[in-house]
Amino acid sequence: MCDERTQHDTDTFLNRLGITRRQFGKLSVAAGVAAMFPPVANAQDVTETDVEVTTPDGVADCYFVHPSTGQHPAVLVWPDILGLRPAFRAMGNRLAQSGYSVLVVNPFYRDARSPVVGEGASFGQSETRDIVLPMAGNLNAETHFTDAKAFVSFLDQQGAVDTNRKIGTTGYCMGGPMVMRTVAAVPDRLGAGATFHGGGLATDGDDSPHLLIPKTTAHMLHCVAANDDENDPEAKNTLRAAYAAAGIPAEIEVYEGAMHGWCPPDSQVYNETQAERAWSRLLVLLESAL
Repeated sequence: MCDERTQHDTDTFLNRLGITRRQFGKLSVAAGVAAMFPPVANAQDVTETDVEVTTPDGVADCYFVHPSTGQHPAVLVWPDILGLRPAFRAMGNRLAQSGYSVLVVNPFYRDARSPVVGEGASFGQSETRDIVLPMAGNLNAETHFTDAKAFVSFLDQQGAVDTNRKIGTTGYCMGGPMVMRTVAAVPDRLGAGATFHGGGLATDGDDSPHLLIPKTTAHMLHCVAANDDENDPEAKNTLRAAYAAAGIPAEIEVYEGAMHGWCPPDSQVYNETQAERAWSRLLVLLESAL
């Protein structure tokens, strides 16, 4: 996930383009994140709501968006280290237009309401890191489990959610481990999980997310950044072996030329071509597994 190593890779990338960190922030605000997405084919009209979800540790402010009519399979979205913000609202909205009832959460609700950073903020800014790193440090495997159960329970109480169908979950950067713990926390409800440039999925620790795979049944998608793979080439092999041993379908692919953080449209290293390819694989997973 985001750290000094991945930020060094990002700075090198921006330097090649002749763009500073702050120049990028101004460009991302001016462009508008929603306008960066291609239109959704046969897009459904959606209803958006800011909601509050009670958890064992407090009240989480979240964004709930779903097709305006009917009941639909639910998807729980865990943002990256910059949290719930316009880019992830736009991503949730786009997923809802494709026929899903989507809850995008504020993982940092214990410390602050969203957005926890301003428009144009990036992990490359020291003032941004000073905000988000302590918040991220307050989260752990236990909070991932308790939050996952609370968010799934909320979704199952919504009229726009088809509870006869399984739930999907997606996570970006630090949201990757949250996805793997979600599918283990409520295995009877989770049918699909997808991580995008997720960090810390297979470690040497006793709480490594990959050790939970035998307790899960969800079909999985792991879209791996090229530089993350260069820095930890064995992680994908560990995941593949664990899924194979558990008999769980899993698509694990390194996205060549895509850097850590390439999927959100406000990212410093947003790669539209590879982000759209990853998005298309997500839609295939959700359609087949839910």
